[in-house]
Amino acid sequence: MPATIRDVARASGVHISTVSRTFSAPHLVNPETRVRVLACAEDLGYRPNRAARALITGRTHNIGLIVADIANPFFPPLIKAAEGQARHRDYHVFVADTNEDPVAEEDLVHALAKQVDGVLLCSPRMSNSLIEQVSREVPVVVINRQVAGLPCVMMDVGQGARAAIEHLLGLGHRRIALLGGPRGSWTAREMRRAATAAARGGGAELTVLGPNQPTETGGGALAEQVRRSGVTAVLAYNDLMAIGLIEGLDAIGARVPHDVSVVGVDDIALSRLTRPKLTTVATPTAAAGRTAVDMLLQLDSDAPRGARGRGAAAGDRRTTAQVMLQTELVVRDSTGPVPAPGRDGTVA
Repeated sequence: MPATIRDVARASGVHISTVSRTFSAPHLVNPETRVRVLACAEDLGYRPNRAARALITGRTHNIGLIVADIANPFFPPLIKAAEGQARHRDYHVFVADTNEDPVAEEDLVHALAKQVDGVLLCSPRMSNSLIEQVSREVPVVVINRQVAGLPCVMMDVGQGARAAIEHLLGLGHRRIALLGGPRGSWTAREMRRAATAAARGGGAELTVLGPNQPTETGGGALAEQVRRSGVTAVLAYNDLMAIGLIEGLDAIGARVPHDVSVVGVDDIALSRLTRPKLTTVATPTAAAGRTAVDMLLQLDSDAPRGARGRGAAAGDRRTTAQVMLQTELVVRDSTGPVPAPGRDGTVA
């Protein structure tokens, strides 16, 4: 027969309420008592009933994590880091995929709201106003997007785009293309803003192609257009698009980096396995996942007991706390000097 809370209380010589607090609010229990209770619980194989604890504390100890596309290699390291951080804090994570669909994203937030203590929205496709609206139903931390008045964890893709363009300028490139990401993407907007300013400052011409699907197929489909445009270098929205573009260019006889230099963003594992190995902007996805969990749990711990994000209580928990994590340019083999001009003055 499974051990009960009464068994733990009897074995550790404390009241049942002390055992309950040890699991629901350990900071309220004397450290020596807490250690004794936890040791007895471990010896007896006792596991607290989460559903019962939720009725008492008003918290489920569950977190929702909604991502734009779970098949994109950008997301698994973030998911894994968030789950590990949550587990360390005695929370469980429910992961959901929107397939880049803002309507599905909104539906998922509503579906999870009553089952979790908060939601992490990673690379959301909903509008800022809609994100703000759903945040009144359940505490929300936004990852990879800036939304005024809400806690956000962002990766400095603007700084990364500038570094990428400056790297290409240093190699002599003056005709550069930017492959945009999906419509409504904060990352795509930040990259475009920063890349445009960096190119202008270096006397280069920047051609923006997009919006596009942020996939290998999306990048490959642009190979002909990139080649016809006459650019000598490309900054892609993410590594998947960059890898697809390299494959597409190879299929039409264009060599990377001899004919066209290519830079991606994210530094997914695949970027180190391609031929040529991909120059890319590394984004701290794991750090973003851990930071977002900590921000959400801090938001939840500051809330009045039983508050679930509605009405005045939601306003009490709103915060402008925003964290910007640094990115880093990783130079590999897919970028090289600008091609020498041919006899007719065109790039060879």
